[in-house]
Amino acid sequence: MDELDLLKKDWKKDDNKFPKLSYDEIYKMILKKSSSIVKWIFIISLLEFAFWIIISLFFKGSSLSGKMEELNMDHILIPITIVSYLILIYFFYLFYKNYKNISATDNSKALMENILKTRKTVKYYVIFNLASLVIGTILGASYTLNHDADIGTKLQQASANGEVFKFYAAIIIVSILILATVIGILLLFYWLIYGILLKHLNRNYKELKRLET
Repeated sequence: MDELDLLKKDWKKDDNKFPKLSYDEIYKMILKKSSSIVKWIFIISLLEFAFWIIISLFFKGSSLSGKMEELNMDHILIPITIVSYLILIYFFYLFYKNYKNISATDNSKALMENILKTRKTVKYYVIFNLASLVIGTILGASYTLNHDADIGTKLQQASANGEVFKFYAAIIIVSILILATVIGILLLFYWLIYGILLKHLNRNYKELKRLET
């Protein structure tokens, strides 16, 4: 429970014992809380990016990395990686800009607008990450099916046995299950981290609306 919640609880207990805070004092409290929340959104997004960089370095030199090198996917991976990084850097810039804007806000209306902008930025950030995962998986799976020698051999065997449909169905089902599991884990992470932060930010927005009425 934060300062504002404690004060409101105390006011309900004894209106005479605790002095009423002015509009400006309550506004400053909400501003401080909102600025802190948006700062943590920015920091966590950077930590998340660093985590994935470390994971990619960890898999460097592994059998999976070697398999990708055999498939010669650089002409696909490098452009996708560059575009993804540029978009992520743009999101980091937006998170930082939102933090600076909220920190420098001097009225409740502007603060409410900045809170809405932050919520929208986080929403698009999550959508981009999930969409990138789905698109990357589809492109990777399609390229692997068409260029992996081992899969080509198995496909020929399946074709000779009249089991081409079964072969493709198994690959699609396994890919969907793996993708759904990864998306589920990411959604849980985003809900636990960004979801909780946005919930607190939304409470601040509602408090500001009450101040304005």
